[in-house]
Amino acid sequence: MPFITYLSGLLTAQMLSDDQLISGVEIRCEEKGRCPSTCHLCRRPGKEQLSPTPVLLEINRVIPLYTLIQDNGTKEAFKSALMSSYWCSGKGDVIDDWCRCDLSAFDASGLPNCSPLPQPVLRLSPSVEPSSTVVSLEWVDVQPAIGTKVSDYILQHKKVDEYTDTDLYTGEFLSFADDLLSGLGTSCVAAGRSHGEVPEVNIYSVIFKCLEPDGLYKFTLYAVDTRGRHSELSTVTLRTACPLVDDNKAEEIADKIYNLYNGYTSGKEQQTAYNTLMEVSASMLFRVQHHYNSHYEKFGDFVWRSEDELGPRKAHLILRRLERVSSHCSSLLRSPYIQSRVDTVPYLFCRSEEVRPAGMVWYSILKDTKITYII
Repeated sequence: MPFITYLSGLLTAQMLSDDQLISGVEIRCEEKGRCPSTCHLCRRPGKEQLSPTPVLLEINRVIPLYTLIQDNGTKEAFKSALMSSYWCSGKGDVIDDWCRCDLSAFDASGLPNCSPLPQPVLRLSPSVEPSSTVVSLEWVDVQPAIGTKVSDYILQHKKVDEYTDTDLYTGEFLSFADDLLSGLGTSCVAAGRSHGEVPEVNIYSVIFKCLEPDGLYKFTLYAVDTRGRHSELSTVTLRTACPLVDDNKAEEIADKIYNLYNGYTSGKEQQTAYNTLMEVSASMLFRVQHHYNSHYEKFGDFVWRSEDELGPRKAHLILRRLERVSSHCSSLLRSPYIQSRVDTVPYLFCRSEEVRPAGMVWYSILKDTKITYII
């Protein structure tokens, strides 16, 4: 049966019915456009005129499908099936705001799993620009209205580089409810809670304030429900901004090293040059090398002069630190001029005012906990 014929028959049945009109059905027809010429179903035999294309004009009311059914028994069965399919994966029944799973809907650990645990999506916070030491991350609360109850979020962060075995070094795990919202975590991490465009939507944020400049970090987040299930992981990997470098000081150190290398270098002068170059950061050392080669390369570049004056072993200890500077930061440190800019970023520190008994898990802890915001 063509769609327009079905609509016409439904409209006729509604007009001829002596009972209550079919709720939620309103049909208005208007000719707008034509069917495409490639559609053979739209062509009328013997006529060149094409039939008009049905157009959905507007939706004036949204109601559940089961309200269109008149029989109460059928309506309840349809409603129960729809609720089960949407909230309980079709493997259980909706009871108030939770799912009663069927006997076949249990995992290998014996836990009911008919109610899916949504995956939180971790992302960079658009309100705080990442710097060399500060990064802000956020995610939207995935607590559904019906079904599983999210009791906590677990956030893992670790620094990833070629000097660390990522399989052995797991980083640090933080419980959002127990460590961050309670105020028991480290002072280098601050947590907060805000609302999205809709008041019912909670957005959780975590600010890391003590990261190393020019470092590659991996952040992983997953949700935990009251039954101990874990959601799928959400991961963000980023590199912090390049560290601040005092360009004037770097040039002064380059001049100092040249004077120590110039002429006969005594043992004391060699040790002074070695200590000076080992005490500065890797980025500062890179800039010192840039200034040294810019001014004194005609007397020998920085690498050759260091090996000649300090010996291969000490020179190697100094120069291998340059390998820790990323390609991005090294390209910036080769710039003719460096201009520093310092920004202050406000952040929120949260402390819980409630004391929960040890060992007790409340699924509503993330929403019901009283939070004190300190700016």
